[in-house]
Amino acid sequence: MTDTPAGAGATGDGTRAVRAGLPDPVKHEPTLPGPVFAAHFHLPGDPTGGYAYGRDENPTWTHLERAIGELEAPGRVSGEDGSVAGLDGSAAGVETLVFASGMAAISAVLFSQLRAGDVAVLPDDGYQVLPLVREQLTAYGIEVRTAPTGGDAQLDVLDGARLLWIETPSNPGLDVCDVRRLADAAHARGALVAVDNTLATPLGQRPLELGADFSVASGTKQLTGHGDILLGYVACRDAALATSVRRWRKIVGAIPGPMEAWLAHRSLATLQLRADRQNVNALAVAEALRARPEVTGLRYPGLTDDPSHKTAARQMRRFGCVVSFTLPTRARAERFLDALHLVDDATSFGGVRSTAERRGRWGGDAVPEGFIRLSAGAEDAEDLVADVLRALDESAD
Repeated sequence: MTDTPAGAGATGDGTRAVRAGLPDPVKHEPTLPGPVFAAHFHLPGDPTGGYAYGRDENPTWTHLERAIGELEAPGRVSGEDGSVAGLDGSAAGVETLVFASGMAAISAVLFSQLRAGDVAVLPDDGYQVLPLVREQLTAYGIEVRTAPTGGDAQLDVLDGARLLWIETPSNPGLDVCDVRRLADAAHARGALVAVDNTLATPLGQRPLELGADFSVASGTKQLTGHGDILLGYVACRDAALATSVRRWRKIVGAIPGPMEAWLAHRSLATLQLRADRQNVNALAVAEALRARPEVTGLRYPGLTDDPSHKTAARQMRRFGCVVSFTLPTRARAERFLDALHLVDDATSFGGVRSTAERRGRWGGDAVPEGFIRLSAGAEDAEDLVADVLRALDESAD
């Protein structure tokens, strides 16, 4: 048997997630081998290939990188003998590298590709750590331009850029941009394109299929879905780009532990189940919130009247688990969070247990004091909606 049955081009997301990255079966061995804990490997003679040192490669990473590559690959896994995978974690023409965190993956792309004098274009409404990244890039002599995600506004500042960084949907505002349009425009100007795919996951959106050079994500969130590991990854189809990112990982040493990598791979098997349930729940919460007069600024790309829905529907297969909205005041938002029973007041998103937070408490996002980012978990939709509506009622003045 091969990793994926012959003719697997017709397999769906659930089948792909369950089978992704599995090695050929060996009698009496587990389907997914356990984590390999090794700083070094037996290596007589010259290092001519294979595993040598734990900072550079690990068999547990290989299985995970292969799995993510299969999910990120444009189209569906195909080929005469199923998915094509190698020691470097490549699958279906995609090379994937895993990192200790999402920020390690983001940093690897930016700092491996940019040099003093280059121009980088970032979103001005993206993840709250991006302003720190901008400061560091500027300190290295790299010019940074920013523009909002919505309306494809980054198009206006692309001239002369070396790299365009896209975050769609944006976090926490949930704006969406047209990845293919931006990628085509950037490539026409000689720029590379990286997409932060954390909110969408590979089952919601495949940036490489839309023309991006890099798909980057935090695996801490919905990809693994249990809120118990930190992880990040970079996927790309260009071998030279992958080599430069791999070199940066070697220099910095921002590698995941084998246990984290194994837990992540184990969790991928339920990604489609979790994503579908969480998407249904997020839409149900968003529709319930739409009827509440105290709620303003409601955003969820899956709502047909959301400003981003038309673009999202063209390029996304699932709209994600995150809903954002604003309550009238900081005090009202805090009372609402305190009143929730099924939703934990916690940062991050994408877990099987619903979470929510007042994003203004961090000070890094340009959002109102009463702005709430809610991540729908895998609870029963009726229970989750009832809890949210009850908390709104109890938190009223």
